[in-house]
Amino acid sequence: MSENSKTPYLFAEFPPVTTAEWEAVINKDLKGKDYEKTLIWRTLEGFNAKPYYRAEDLANLKHLGSFPGEFPYVRGNNANSNNWLVRQNIEAKDLAAANKKALDVLGKGIESLGFVLDSEKDITAADLEVLLQGICLPAVEINFSSVKGSLGLLKELKAYLKKHSYDFATVRGSIDADPARDLSLKGKFCCKNQESYECIKNLVVEGQDLPLFRTVSVNAEIFGNSGSSCSQELAFGLAAGAEILSRLTEMGLSVDQIAPKIKFNFSIGSNYFLEISKLRAARLLWSKVVEAYQPASLASAKMYIYSSTSLYNKSVYDPAANMLRTTTEAMSAAIGGAESISVLAYDATFQTPTETTERIARNQQLLLKEESYFDKIVDPAGGSYYIESLTDSISKEAWKLFLATQEKGGYIEAFKAGFVQAQLAEVANKRKQNIATRREILLGTNQYPNFTESIEVELPASVFAPVDLTAADATVETLKPFRAGQAFEALRYKTELAARNGKRPVVCMLPVGSLAMRLARSQFSCNFFACAGFKVVDFNGFETVAEGVKVVLEKNPDIVVICSSDDEYATLAPEAAELLKGKAILVVAGAPACSEDLKAKGITNFISVKNNVLETLKGYQAELGL
Repeated sequence: MSENSKTPYLFAEFPPVTTAEWEAVINKDLKGKDYEKTLIWRTLEGFNAKPYYRAEDLANLKHLGSFPGEFPYVRGNNANSNNWLVRQNIEAKDLAAANKKALDVLGKGIESLGFVLDSEKDITAADLEVLLQGICLPAVEINFSSVKGSLGLLKELKAYLKKHSYDFATVRGSIDADPARDLSLKGKFCCKNQESYECIKNLVVEGQDLPLFRTVSVNAEIFGNSGSSCSQELAFGLAAGAEILSRLTEMGLSVDQIAPKIKFNFSIGSNYFLEISKLRAARLLWSKVVEAYQPASLASAKMYIYSSTSLYNKSVYDPAANMLRTTTEAMSAAIGGAESISVLAYDATFQTPTETTERIARNQQLLLKEESYFDKIVDPAGGSYYIESLTDSISKEAWKLFLATQEKGGYIEAFKAGFVQAQLAEVANKRKQNIATRREILLGTNQYPNFTESIEVELPASVFAPVDLTAADATVETLKPFRAGQAFEALRYKTELAARNGKRPVVCMLPVGSLAMRLARSQFSCNFFACAGFKVVDFNGFETVAEGVKVVLEKNPDIVVICSSDDEYATLAPEAAELLKGKAILVVAGAPACSEDLKAKGITNFISVKNNVLETLKGYQAELGL
């Protein structure tokens, strides 16, 4: 608003409120609770997130002085819109079938095709004729992954374009050639180390006359799908990209030749604001890396981002919840400014997606465009006190780790030395522990499971195990992407298999005493045991322990959970143990002060929020002979 405007400021009649005044009110409302422990969130990135932010938090941020489309591109590469390409990946071992599917989905909103080729087979000119038949290449982005001979494919593609009179300047797409990924996942390069980067150099040179086609990839999503933090995914992705710049400039190419040929692939997880900030921070830091090579044009410092919704947090049980996860993830990728996005079908964790689930995945993005207009506003997060602060914090943490990786000799040497694996393992193990103790919730898996859900089909063991692509002659420890819920899912599936033979454990609640406590603890206990696929039977409550024991024994339970208040357990739990006479395992819901006295009387099983849920449930499975 101009100084000469006669229109009053909104809420001008209210005096400004200082941070000190806000803090005073907050501390008063906390009523003695520790401010730091109650309201400050310690992220996996290593920095604290405050409960609120103000304009003063932006005062010293250096990245705020640019517009969208301007260096350092933190606000996006495009100054005019936030449009992105809706991508769908298609299995292309059967080329004719892949072509038929591609033509079908192009009529249903898809703007970017990702062909997953047969990695054991070279693509010929005849193959491209089949695969690309009827596809108008200037109208769609074409991407190729799992390529056996990347350079051969690129040459055949150029021959195809020339044969069909396409203008090279109009063809968009990429070839997923990434030597660091082979080392990271397989433990070795596809060929000798130096030869791998010679191949990358040749791809860059061969692709110079295709200005919109990127011939090199940095697959940072392998870190996100291996349980990394956002800053780790960003740092190691930057390091892998810097490795390409370093090696290829040493081979005589300029940064202006190399950088525009690189596509960065990032996973997008469910931490909504952090993921938005991650992509903004990625562009900021990559522009600084490229700038150090003194490009002739700062446009070379633009980072092209392809984002795919994370596999890490997707579940087999209650898979419809995956749709909720992928929706917020797609929103993060769009607001963060990704150039293309693919959404994982909600059933992709345990089967080949169906036509219906693929349609839902497509439509999630189309709704963001056509009904929510996410593609219209450039950098809608720009200026947000919270997101700008997160962008700065992630940038700083990622940059520190990036520099530490560079000090090890760059990504390749750091990976060979085990530095990358150790850094990722530290965070991944912390996340696994958070899942096991339910400090991190995976809806339908480690909390609030669907009690009636069961899997009737046979699932391979690989569904519940990390992805291990380690080559027989691997020279280093590899990354093994995994899903957060796999341990809980394996636990529950073990119960499912036993149930097919009539051995599903039955857990009965024994709610007695204090009405409020028995209801709360019976709900907690039902959720607790249902996570292992046990059949849970709840009751409204009993007047006496004797009445309750009589009723629950009619259900032939394997486990009985007494649910009451801490004060009442001292008398009620021993009475229940006496009446059960060992016919079922007695569990006390809670961690009462009288626990030691109860243990002295032979009552040794307790469940509470303090439990490692995963390990506790494994223990009960073992005790019941599953």
